[in-house]
Amino acid sequence: MQERSSVEDVDPEVVARYKAELGTEASDEQVLRSRGFLQDGHLTNAGVLLFSENPTRFIPWARVRVIRFDGNKMETGRRLNIVKDRTFDGPLPKQIEGAKGFISSQLREFQYLGDDGRFKIIPEYPEFAWFEGLVNAVTHRDYAMSGDHIRVMMYGDRLEITSPGGLPNMVALENMRYTRWSRNPIIARTLVEFGWVRELNEGVQRIYDEMASFFLNEPTYSEPNGMSVRLVLQNSITSRVLRQADVVAESLGEGVYGDLSEYELAAVQYTYGKGRVTVRGLAEHLGRSSKVARATLRSLADRRILDWHGTSATDPSQYYDLHRAE
Repeated sequence: MQERSSVEDVDPEVVARYKAELGTEASDEQVLRSRGFLQDGHLTNAGVLLFSENPTRFIPWARVRVIRFDGNKMETGRRLNIVKDRTFDGPLPKQIEGAKGFISSQLREFQYLGDDGRFKIIPEYPEFAWFEGLVNAVTHRDYAMSGDHIRVMMYGDRLEITSPGGLPNMVALENMRYTRWSRNPIIARTLVEFGWVRELNEGVQRIYDEMASFFLNEPTYSEPNGMSVRLVLQNSITSRVLRQADVVAESLGEGVYGDLSEYELAAVQYTYGKGRVTVRGLAEHLGRSSKVARATLRSLADRRILDWHGTSATDPSQYYDLHRAE
């Protein structure tokens, strides 16, 4: 690839934007060379992906495909249910922007009548959650893996983002919320400079937080066949018609809602989305100790906001759920 690509292949618009972010007026060639994207007159792999006008000329699988289906599963043959199918294959900044605009145009909005008598609109998913998932896929996919591309599959009940390449050795599904890593550090650094990426990897944790704030189920990550990473965001009937402040305030009363601490409010949101909560589950969700989680849940139970279920304090199956008035 390095023998075929050169500075003549760059997208001048993307390079101009990059120079503006860096605050430099140096020539395109000088900037690309000084930042390590041009060596011996040829674009590096990262240079091709980030700045070439047509990266798929050199890396045919470097693209994002977004498909929207009618229904909750993919049909084939005469029952084929693809509604929209778009592929984005320019330089990575343009792939991100193009896919973002298209996904946004395909997402639904739901109206409900608020207590004030006015209609309010709720998006199908929090924007940060699906956009961060898209950016992470573009940033961290395995570009050495040929024959596959990033896929965003939009179903009636969920949105799936699949990125080629399994998790690196130091990262597992159990620790990825808190582990800082990057398969492609040069690409990650550059997208940080473009403003697309959170360098400290706090984005994954925030996906969980944003989904909880919309009363949606937790996002789920998996490694299909150990060859890719998949993020699934689920919607729900509840999330389409209810929003954080409205639901909690209506369920608990304005006075009680206003008195909740940060951890207590997070616990109520989490319980609402999951149906039930354990001390361990809340501790993991909050990123705090079991002692903090236990005290939070006991406080909510004492105030009859949550109900405790178990046979004893040491019951391994004990849990809490939302209090139901008799």
